[in-house]
Amino acid sequence: MTTAAAEFRGVTQRFGDFTAVDGIDLAIAEGKLTTLLGPSGCGKTTSLRMLAGYSAPTSGTIHIHGTDSTRLPPEKRDLGMVFQSYALFPHLTVADNVAYGLKVRRVPKPERAKRVAEVLGLVGLDHLAANRPKQLSGGQQQRVALARAIAIRPRLLLLDEPLSNLDARLRVQMRAEIRRIQAETGLTVVLVTHDQDEALEMSDDMVLMRAGTIMQQGSPQDVFARPANRFVADFLGYENFLTVGGRHLTVRPEHLTLGDGGGELRLDVTVVSTAFRGVDVLVTLEAVDDTGTVRLLADLRGQPSLTPGARTTVHAAPQHLVTLDERA
Repeated sequence: MTTAAAEFRGVTQRFGDFTAVDGIDLAIAEGKLTTLLGPSGCGKTTSLRMLAGYSAPTSGTIHIHGTDSTRLPPEKRDLGMVFQSYALFPHLTVADNVAYGLKVRRVPKPERAKRVAEVLGLVGLDHLAANRPKQLSGGQQQRVALARAIAIRPRLLLLDEPLSNLDARLRVQMRAEIRRIQAETGLTVVLVTHDQDEALEMSDDMVLMRAGTIMQQGSPQDVFARPANRFVADFLGYENFLTVGGRHLTVRPEHLTLGDGGGELRLDVTVVSTAFRGVDVLVTLEAVDDTGTVRLLADLRGQPSLTPGARTTVHAAPQHLVTLDERA
């Protein structure tokens, strides 16, 4: 069984009449990368700030490596943190920025120099040690912030939307870099993001939140394949929702097949529109389920061309149907 690096036990955070986090229980596995995922206002950043010690919960406790750390100040928690803004010192060189936390901790100068060289090598910036932040690209500044957090050898590394200021190409590169560094160092990392692609690609464990509560937790593979409820399915890009035989179902467009065939789901449909997208054809369909008329999307490859108004049958295999808990 994997040891918990940190635990939230019945943690609630209120700001006046607003409940930002509502009685959550959460275990963060040692040596893994855990993402807190969800839309703005879901409580993920508030949870990270409570874990970091910048905000105290209204009720409940936070344990770090088995010790009740609810009232410990940030500097006593053995954490590293990278913010969205990077917060680099503009007047210091890259090396001095990375060394800052070590200097505050009174690490001797020879050891400081050794650690700075190690982490700058790890993030691929050893050749820029003498540069200042304004001479660096956004991606390089992000690496410096990451190196500074890692240099103090924290037991937990917290990342608050660290890639949101980068362009799409750099975000993809930095996802791979952070994952590589986490794997090489064995660090326990908690990453806050609103980007489902980022969470799916980087996580060992994914925690999806809404309105201060945890909607589902598990590996990206498990959560993506078996979303617990419509909110999770919708957030992860499922687009087909229907009720058949009293069951609330979702199925991804690529798992629908048109024409003759078998499957647990089988409905008569009318083609509404088609959109050729180069490698596939996205077909919008109209069907009737237990609730009335519903729209479905089918992502077809190598299928015969269809015209609006055509009538056909849609079906899906049992393993591709997900039954949703509509209570959430």
